[in-house]
Amino acid sequence: SVHLRTFRCLGPPPLIPNTNNMSSSDSSMTIGVLALQGAFAEHIDCLKKLGVSTVQIRNPDELTKIDGLVIPGGESSTISLVAEEWKLIEPLQKWITENRPIFGTCAGMIFIAKDAHNQKKNGQKLLGKLNIVVDRNHFGRQKFSFECNVKTDIDQKKHSGIFIRAPGILDVGEGVSVLGTIEHGEKKDMAVAVRQDSLLATCFHPELTEDLAWHAYFLKMVKDAKMSKFEL
Repeated sequence: SVHLRTFRCLGPPPLIPNTNNMSSSDSSMTIGVLALQGAFAEHIDCLKKLGVSTVQIRNPDELTKIDGLVIPGGESSTISLVAEEWKLIEPLQKWITENRPIFGTCAGMIFIAKDAHNQKKNGQKLLGKLNIVVDRNHFGRQKFSFECNVKTDIDQKKHSGIFIRAPGILDVGEGVSVLGTIEHGEKKDMAVAVRQDSLLATCFHPELTEDLAWHAYFLKMVKDAKMSKFEL
């Protein structure tokens, strides 16, 4: 069954202690999780299980301490507004234009997308790097949330995705590869997971399951990016 939840939203950064979850399993890699609103704690738990160090990102300086960034599910317009208020938009845009690794789930996917339909009144700021067009709340309100199998070639195992007020991918642009699909309605292969260079995004919430495959795939992307930088 789908576990529905109300995502947290935090107050101003000076009032919030920033805690790091350290692990000795892979001290050479540090992953930041944007901790403005949403399921950032669940992402951190997944990354801890995979043995990497994590940093909760709430100010621009913290972006200099990490090798990859996760933008969690939650409310995309709230994440955008808080990021703007805390002066994170420009540093995040700089990060993404430098082709640094980012993993966006649900709202995180909307935030990094080129364009989003059905935005709230007055719109919202998008980082605009991932060459897809998304539709906010494509699958309906929270009561229509669901869990289903996600077909993917990232490994040979079965994977499940949890969709809570999830966005849909309306268009996949040049340079974007589809990594995961689902059967939904009349569509037998609706794209729900994509990759473009150093960007990974899913419509669903892998952080709300016991399935660590998507986080492990992202960590491989981060390692590959570090190796490429080292070789240069």
